[in-house]
Amino acid sequence: MEESKKDKFVNLLGRVASTMSVLMYVSYIPQIAGNLAGNKGNPIQPFVAMVNCIVWTAYGLLQKKKDWPIVIANVPGIVFAGIAFITAF
Repeated sequence: MEESKKDKFVNLLGRVASTMSVLMYVSYIPQIAGNLAGNKGNPIQPFVAMVNCIVWTAYGLLQKKKDWPIVIANVPGIVFAGIAFITAF
């Protein structure tokens, strides 16, 4: 059975959204580098981002049919936001 145009679009949109989420969290690298260099950033935003990603990851994993795009998009947020949070102190 062939996917409809709408299904293909939704699939593509999900992949683009997942990629953008990963890129958003990878963008913490400059903040982490600054924190490690002694230019400490505010820990509140990365902490909230990390908690948000934990909740979304749990949601994706707890679905009857695991929602891998949500999980994959949020795991880098847990890692990078967590590192940014910890190094901000």
